[in-house]
Amino acid sequence: MTKRTSAKYKIDRRMGENIWGRPKSPVNRREYGPGQHGQRRKAKISDFGLQLRAKQKLKGYYGDLTEKQFKRVYIEAARVKGDTGENLIGLLERRLDAVVYRAKFVVTMFAARQFVNHGHVTVNGRRVNIPSYRVKEGDVIEVRERSKQMAVLLEATQLAERDVPDYVDADHSKMKATFVRTPGLSDVPYPVMMEPNLVIEFYAQN
Repeated sequence: MTKRTSAKYKIDRRMGENIWGRPKSPVNRREYGPGQHGQRRKAKISDFGLQLRAKQKLKGYYGDLTEKQFKRVYIEAARVKGDTGENLIGLLERRLDAVVYRAKFVVTMFAARQFVNHGHVTVNGRRVNIPSYRVKEGDVIEVRERSKQMAVLLEATQLAERDVPDYVDADHSKMKATFVRTPGLSDVPYPVMMEPNLVIEFYAQN
């Protein structure tokens, strides 16, 4: 589980954007950054600053992955044929915790990591407790029988603020979901604009 779970609202404040689209985000009330200098007038951001911000935003969105974890995904995306930015998004969306979140089994990406970590999920009938586990197309993700009555599940499935995307086929009556296909950037329902091209530039130049 990430060390930054308790600081998820700080990520929103630091970015100045409600990156998960949550009604409770502090950015909905005040758009300046955290801390005593948060209300200072913002200076023009350099190209490096824009690239770094894009990386921090994408990294933060997926439960604030460590730099080591995130860079490993980037390296893999760069090795695969095709557009590196699209590959990066596809690999991130194939994480088991991301699929659990997309299927609306839990309320937040942070909760998804914890839910998987605590052994509540199976993939093709086998228990998997590694949030970074890479799901394949056609894999069936299911909440374990003994976990299906948990309050967090019932709360998440009734959330009106987000829908299940079409690359995940979720059946909430059975608490089961199928990962249909690997999405591209335009398929992923990010509440804010993500710029994987800037992330690629960041790693290419630094």
